[in-house]
Amino acid sequence: MGGRWRTASLLLKHIAFSSKSLTHLPPRTPRRYFLSPPSHSPTPSARFLSFAASSAISYKPSLDNSEFDLDPYSSDHSYEWGAEESEETVKIPVKAYFLSTSINLKSIQAENLRNVLPQSSRSSNYVALRFCDSNSDTAGPGLDRRPSSCRYLVVFQYGSAVLFNIEDHEVEIYLEVVRRHSSGVLQEMKKDDYAVKENPLLVEDMQGGPDYIVLKSLDTDGIRIIGSVLGQSIALDYFVSQFDGLVEEFADINRGMEKTGTFTMDKKKLLQLVGKANSNLADVILKVGLFERSEIAWRDAKYAQIYEYLREEYEVAQRFGNLDFKLKFVEHNIHFLQEVLQNRKSDFLEWCIIGLLTIENALSLYEILRDSNTVS
Repeated sequence: MGGRWRTASLLLKHIAFSSKSLTHLPPRTPRRYFLSPPSHSPTPSARFLSFAASSAISYKPSLDNSEFDLDPYSSDHSYEWGAEESEETVKIPVKAYFLSTSINLKSIQAENLRNVLPQSSRSSNYVALRFCDSNSDTAGPGLDRRPSSCRYLVVFQYGSAVLFNIEDHEVEIYLEVVRRHSSGVLQEMKKDDYAVKENPLLVEDMQGGPDYIVLKSLDTDGIRIIGSVLGQSIALDYFVSQFDGLVEEFADINRGMEKTGTFTMDKKKLLQLVGKANSNLADVILKVGLFERSEIAWRDAKYAQIYEYLREEYEVAQRFGNLDFKLKFVEHNIHFLQEVLQNRKSDFLEWCIIGLLTIENALSLYEILRDSNTVS
């Protein structure tokens, strides 16, 4: 009996000791996952944990930008827009000439009747001609051809000629066509070079550039618009040079007056200068038509955009303003010299009157002396 109670007492002490020890256990350390796989084949779940832990720990983001090429236009990519544009773009050379002071449009139309393009406006100061090779004449009658496959010549009554898609070695052939119907042919022509580029991939209708314009497509109305602005610009160059000559001539007269105090120009020479200045101004305003609105540009906003861009590119309004300033200088000098010549004439008449009065007084005195001698 005593043995049983001793056993029960020992059992109770062991249980009490175990409960105390559980209350004072140290905090549990977290389980660590090792990256190296165990020697035995792991379970699928263990493989997954090992892979996830390995991926999360071994990834180190690189701060070197050279490892990641984020430039979409770098040489490693295949976005070469320039090559694509050069493949699609067609360049059409344009040459503008001012070769005479007047061109007979009716005779040039009659001689090249089969090459004349039908008029698309009521303007009568120009004629457009198209020359196509027989092997490029694939559009058939009544159908429009691509401008890049033909050569175009736009001739203006005031003396300008604009050539499209004509190479340098062919220029004289087409200019000779114009010279045969010209009057007042210049010894030295005025020339300007330009270019039109056709790019069907262009988003806008047009895009400007240095000495060229890019169009989505070039048609005959576009040729007329471009030709009209280039023809006016090259003609304006000629008239500016004419007024420069007048300004220089009057500058020489003023320098001579500064040295001698007088000038020796006669009235006929002055009237010739007046006539030259007035005729040049009339040609600029009436024949060249700098202030006339293009009917083609008025009908279609696309052509109006091209028209306004080219006029601004060639500074047509500003150059005419400079021309007008030179004209006012010439007019001021003309009025001054006219007054001087008028004063000269007035002085001469006054001296003539004085001479006549002197002669009359002398005759009167002679008669008085003769009568007095007779009476005595």
